[in-house]
Amino acid sequence: MRLQDQTAIVTGAANNIGRAIARCFAAEGADVLIADIQDEPGEAVAASIRSDGGEASFFHADVGTDAGNRDMVAAAVERYGGVTILVNNAHWERRGSIEELSEEDWDASFDVLLKAPFLASKYAVPHMRAAGGGAILNLTSVHGFQVSPGYPTYETAKAALIQLTKQMALDLGGDGIRVNAIAPGAIPSDEMREENAHDPIWHERNILWNILPIVGRAEDIAQGALYLCSAEARFVTGHTLLIDGGFLLGFKGLGGTRVQEFLQRHPELLEYDLSRPLGPAAHIRDKDTAEQ
Repeated sequence: MRLQDQTAIVTGAANNIGRAIARCFAAEGADVLIADIQDEPGEAVAASIRSDGGEASFFHADVGTDAGNRDMVAAAVERYGGVTILVNNAHWERRGSIEELSEEDWDASFDVLLKAPFLASKYAVPHMRAAGGGAILNLTSVHGFQVSPGYPTYETAKAALIQLTKQMALDLGGDGIRVNAIAPGAIPSDEMREENAHDPIWHERNILWNILPIVGRAEDIAQGALYLCSAEARFVTGHTLLIDGGFLLGFKGLGGTRVQEFLQRHPELLEYDLSRPLGPAAHIRDKDTAEQ
């Protein structure tokens, strides 16, 4: 097993990408602390891992606070004897323009998306150092590399997290602690996928911006996380891995044309004047992908 004798904390692990990473790590032998603010789904993830023969437990953590991160790391140490892997995946998002978003929206976004990885790492690093090394993985986003209407706090925080990843890698490399990031594209949850399994329009809409004609899965991100947190990536640090189906390339190349053609085929979905430049698929009604 690739993570035998490792202890991993995965934040935001009650749903979607975090859940897939937690399950993947447990299947590869890690003891996993499921950290989330959502108690019931978090407990369910931990229970499902244990029923499959893995080891996991849930901890209620508000990672937007110093105490939440401190207590989360302390719980992992108490339950499993240490921390060797930290996955900063907790998510918070509110869309709107600079004029529409409040100071509270800005603070909440940065608390969860940027301050939380800083604080969780701060408390986990001494235990990784004591263990002779470790791996920190930050979940950023394709939105950290490009801009779209309505994402001023989210995209700014995700871009800053890419820079923080590099800084932490520089500071911690001498202790054998590797720090990397993953930038997912649009990853619909399992629930979204099941709900829309027989809807061809939903599938078509979700591949508009990708070069690959497939919809991303949370397991795609989990496999990248497994590599970056395992000994196989022993010589990799300070890197941000894009797992986006070619989203960024498609966004700059084929995306606009594809959206135009899609909306011409499905005018009932249009809420944006086709004569004006089209941004990402946020201009299409009921956009239900969970973009990281």
